[in-house]
Amino acid sequence: MKKNELCSEVTGSVWKIKKQIGEEILEGDIVMILESMKMEIPVISEDSGVLIELRVAEEDAVAEGQVVAIVESK
Repeated sequence: MKKNELCSEVTGSVWKIKKQIGEEILEGDIVMILESMKMEIPVISEDSGVLIELRVAEEDAVAEGQVVAIVESK
């Protein structure tokens, strides 16, 4: 199985987590929404699989390029 890291594209904070650990995810699903400079930036899964790890919680600060979640694909 392949593990895919989802990374933050911006420095900001986690506004809303939309998927939970163990949940099936399809390619293109929004896993969480970040907020930066009053803009909402979605973190989108590039592959289908299962969300196996969240490395942040709502309201956490994130840096550009930081790994925020891991999806395991088949």
